[in-house]
Amino acid sequence: MAKRKTGLGRGLGSLISGGISKSDTYTNTAKKTVAKKTPASTEGTGTANGFTDLPIGSIEPNPFQPRRDFVEAQLQELADSIRSEGLLQPVVVRKSGKNYQLIAGERRWRACKQLKLKTIPVRIVEASDASSATLSLIENLQREGLNPIEEALGFASLLRDFDLTQEQVGERVGKGRATIANALRLLQLEKEIQGFLRKGHLSTGHAKVLLGIEEAAQRTMLARRVVEDGSSVRETEHLARRLKDSPGQAPGKGASRSSKEQAALKDLEDKISKRFKTRASIKHAPKKGRIVIEYFGNDDLSRILEEMSIES
Repeated sequence: MAKRKTGLGRGLGSLISGGISKSDTYTNTAKKTVAKKTPASTEGTGTANGFTDLPIGSIEPNPFQPRRDFVEAQLQELADSIRSEGLLQPVVVRKSGKNYQLIAGERRWRACKQLKLKTIPVRIVEASDASSATLSLIENLQREGLNPIEEALGFASLLRDFDLTQEQVGERVGKGRATIANALRLLQLEKEIQGFLRKGHLSTGHAKVLLGIEEAAQRTMLARRVVEDGSSVRETEHLARRLKDSPGQAPGKGASRSSKEQAALKDLEDKISKRFKTRASIKHAPKKGRIVIEYFGNDDLSRILEEMSIES
């Protein structure tokens, strides 16, 4: 599959003094330096290719960091890689009072802290608050690691904190104004639905359908149903249309679902349980569903398969 183009034409280098190049790498000596616990220092020490080592405690996180969720397992993998191979790319920082503030590389910084390293290779640049926020967002967008809500919050921060227009934000991050506007609409969704987007249970396609439903309660109810059933975007559109046509009914359910249909499903479950002498359950949706027949041990499984005339 071809790699998706990010469209981030300006990149990191165009927004800071001195620029950043993807070819900025270390010599073997520099790699080995960060792979071990180096002694603490109060001042940066020069390293290969003009990079500088700073005490890891002198660096603070970026308050404009758009990434809210740091997966512990992924940080551990990164830490293991740094332990064995060294840090292959420095973090980018700017001066902040007596200390330094991260612009790019918070995951690498966190992984190095996890390894209890004393110093970390950095590149120090000059950047304003607005450039720092933009750079942090661009780095995460380029790595394609942000979930839709984190991306939207990053755009919102640029609008709110630096008085930029949607068009100006788009120019800074290399995206069209319509893309920025659509992303910001996600923040109109209820927190529960935003949580589904954060965790990857819903896509932006699902969210677009949900935004077409005016009532918050109905929107949340449909979102829960979509997540529970694993509905596609097309199926979600169908459920949304039915909900608009019959606003008093639960999405994807007939008017009597809570009584007649539910009773019929329970009766079927009982018949299946009796037939196979084990617990059974039915998960029913408008266009699909599943039947679960439980077994306890290999002998029980063989017995059920025999009842179905299936050779094991």
